[in-house]
Amino acid sequence: MIIKRKTTAVVIGLGLVTLSACGSSDSGGAGDSKTVTLVSHDSWDVSKSVLADFEKQSGYKVRVLEDGDAGQAVNKAILTKDNPQGDVFFGVDNTLLSRALDNGLFQSYEAKGSDQIVQQYRVDQDRHRVTPIDSGDICVNYDKAYFSKHKLAPPASFDDLIKPAYKNLLVTENAGTSSPGLGFLLGTAAKYGDDGWQDYWKKLKANGVKVVDGWEQAYNDEFSGSAGGKKAKADRPLVVSYASSPPAEVIYADPKPKTAPTGVASGTCFRQVEYAGLLSNAKNTKGGKALLDFLISVEFQDDMPLNMFVYPVRESAQVPEEFVKFGPQAKNPETLAPAKIADNRDQWVKSWTSLVLK
Repeated sequence: MIIKRKTTAVVIGLGLVTLSACGSSDSGGAGDSKTVTLVSHDSWDVSKSVLADFEKQSGYKVRVLEDGDAGQAVNKAILTKDNPQGDVFFGVDNTLLSRALDNGLFQSYEAKGSDQIVQQYRVDQDRHRVTPIDSGDICVNYDKAYFSKHKLAPPASFDDLIKPAYKNLLVTENAGTSSPGLGFLLGTAAKYGDDGWQDYWKKLKANGVKVVDGWEQAYNDEFSGSAGGKKAKADRPLVVSYASSPPAEVIYADPKPKTAPTGVASGTCFRQVEYAGLLSNAKNTKGGKALLDFLISVEFQDDMPLNMFVYPVRESAQVPEEFVKFGPQAKNPETLAPAKIADNRDQWVKSWTSLVLK
């Protein structure tokens, strides 16, 4: 099982992406008043019928430019902001938001329907440079069969993960190369604070945590609870993934099981929120505004969960039954203010790398 949504990675630091700051000379239709270009990470997805509805109703043809992983896409957008590749950027999340805002990536626009977005996700309310589009929880997932077989209760919290009973059971992603890996690190920083997260990771390392480069390897090759992990005869029954991973295990299974084979340790979750914005030097600002309105419309918000395996942010949007039953959002996820993340992210990752990988 490969879930397109889960492959997103993060590149830490603008210096790690070698790009021309002058932008692309080929607009690919970005300047055409009948074409609006969406720049995104490579996890963008939407039902063809839903996108066709927007194009028919608005009169705009949507061109989608998927530009690598989340961190790379944000960095490239910043470096090419004077001559952007498109009109709207989707996919900057709360771990990278301050970087985008501080570099003047977006211009102000209050999308129609913004007042219907769940209040807790609204940011930048004085300038409206970004619009919340989706949310999701990065959490430890567990293999139900393993814990049942070994008559061991699955972990429920960060504290549980460092107990001897769970030694050599957890696999996580590199915080410097993976979005869920970074989110898990930020979750521990939120939980234990500036003075405590490093000590926590020392204990986690001593308890046998395994670190791999990205989500695909962790979830599909190392995690015994996933469909891919079963085929690979994986031996780690705990993995850092998403709260929406158990529903995906049911949706993509054939035949579909009555219950998810995996569960979520709800006390290990970190909340991600993704945003979209009108690029500062967009060639088609009118089309870009219409596209932003569409991204928070009921039609798109209802369609989004089963395409990108994220939760909608519009209050009236419908959450799929599979999400409610098998992957509900955490009631009390760890969170950090974007400014806090911006001030500490690179140093945290540097310290984490020295502590865990060396």
